[in-house]
Amino acid sequence: MITKYNPVWNLDSIFEGGSASLELQEHIKRTEENITGLEALLQKMTPGPEQLADVLERLRIIKVSISQARSFSICLLSVNPTDQGAQLYRGETTALQSTYESMVSELKRKLARIEEKEWERMLAAEELKEYRFLLGEWREEADREPSREVLDLMADGYHAWGEFYQSFMSSIKVQLRGEEISVGQAINLRSHADESMRKESHEALVEKWTEHEGQFAQILNHLTGFRLNMYKSMGTEDVLQIPLAQNRMKPETLNAMLSIMEKYKKPFAEYLSVKAAMHGDAKMKSYHFWSPMNHDYQGMKYGEAAALIEERFYSFGIEMGQFAEKAFGEGWVEAENRPGKSAVAICAGFPLTGESRVFMTFPGTFKGVLTLVHELGHAFHNHAMKSVNGMNKSYPMNLAETASTFAEMIILEEALDKAETDEEKLFLLDEKLKRSVMNFMNLHARFIFEKNVHEERRKGFIPAARLNELMESAMEEGYAGALDEVPIHSWIWTPHFYKTESPFYNFPYTFGYLLALHLFARAKEMGTGFEKQYMDLLRDSGRMTAEDLVMKHLGEDITEEAFWEKGMELCVKDSEEFVRLAGSR
Repeated sequence: MITKYNPVWNLDSIFEGGSASLELQEHIKRTEENITGLEALLQKMTPGPEQLADVLERLRIIKVSISQARSFSICLLSVNPTDQGAQLYRGETTALQSTYESMVSELKRKLARIEEKEWERMLAAEELKEYRFLLGEWREEADREPSREVLDLMADGYHAWGEFYQSFMSSIKVQLRGEEISVGQAINLRSHADESMRKESHEALVEKWTEHEGQFAQILNHLTGFRLNMYKSMGTEDVLQIPLAQNRMKPETLNAMLSIMEKYKKPFAEYLSVKAAMHGDAKMKSYHFWSPMNHDYQGMKYGEAAALIEERFYSFGIEMGQFAEKAFGEGWVEAENRPGKSAVAICAGFPLTGESRVFMTFPGTFKGVLTLVHELGHAFHNHAMKSVNGMNKSYPMNLAETASTFAEMIILEEALDKAETDEEKLFLLDEKLKRSVMNFMNLHARFIFEKNVHEERRKGFIPAARLNELMESAMEEGYAGALDEVPIHSWIWTPHFYKTESPFYNFPYTFGYLLALHLFARAKEMGTGFEKQYMDLLRDSGRMTAEDLVMKHLGEDITEEAFWEKGMELCVKDSEEFVRLAGSR
């Protein structure tokens, strides 16, 4: 039985027995049999509406089955990265995913060979009504699909390096004040109330990164090199073409957003300067960035955090409140603060059972509350998609980050509205502005770094010392020189640089942050009636482009700078209010 607000999750309701689960073994066996049957069908397929609908239904079954098993192995490895059984299942599901991608790639090529008139006739068929957007997207993508040979190499090459990064990172232990802790626990100390603890944990981590930077340079070089060679085989030279396609965004949209980010550095640099002065520093030291303002929110217990989230979700809407109650009540969350866990917070979706699992190490801080609610925002997105056809459930990262950031805003904005003292407002504005700085400065720095790494990797191997230089330069530009003791090793401990499925996993966060600001402003105007409109937007997130989605649900053109500037101006007001309140103390 699950006790409400238990910080340890329940995985047995999905596959009983953990990495020794007989249910999981049988599930994987059935999935392999389904794949074998579909491979045979694809060999003799001559696309017509009925047969194509049959193939798509078979792909749907395989896709959700792989997702179910893959998410389970990821969850097992999050709590115990050394679980050999889970490592085996992760390898098996990675291989199954590569086979699935190969079948989809072959189908795309078949679709591309269909003459235009016949293609239009097929798309008009009732059997394919649910799949029209997806099929059109696949037909367009056919020309830039990697070869079958490249896809076969990805499981033991490209993806294997990404998995090795996760295992290696999880194996590193940090010594701090006579105690051995995980990287995740050490990173969480960035928001510790004690200044000396923040500095010591920072120095202990720097020592570890310096010790292992050569190995991490090898991993990043191999990942980037494989990706560049894969793109070359696809006839793609622009390293942003694939990430933009994955996020269903036009280049004009990204350029408009980047232009606004570059235009509005000054207000956030001023916030950093004022906060640095509170520490007696001329510039913000990187290890003080997450430092909390003095307030009672620090020192929250997990049960208190869960109850707060549940209450605030109910204040937004019945559906969201009931979802939170179910997630906490049925053991969907793993948050216990203990050694040996992965350093990365995640949300894993289980499409067959219509559930999600959220993983983190809860540090007992308000920052921890926002991390938890961020991942629950992803889980709510999955919840909203329950009724959607499995082939249309794959929403892009930029819209995933919209849902997670929107959930954070429900907590932050309502807390700000209820704040009674200047001290409380200052604390909450600080928490909000930390997220603005991350989205407009840190993620911009990551974008610059990743782009420069790809360009330099074309010329050859990039040593660790040079990666440090590239990171330092990107941080200087991204933060407009407002950061002191720049974390030059952040290319090591930022897991997004090693995500093989999602290169350039930086601008999707900023997209999601600014779009979530628009959505929350709309929610404040409409009140509880907005929940239905929000659910409708989430359900559409896997079956149209980002531009079409926002135009349909908000009536806004996101290729124009004016859209992004509206959201940015809200954040600038936060900075101005923080500076005013800080000055009056």
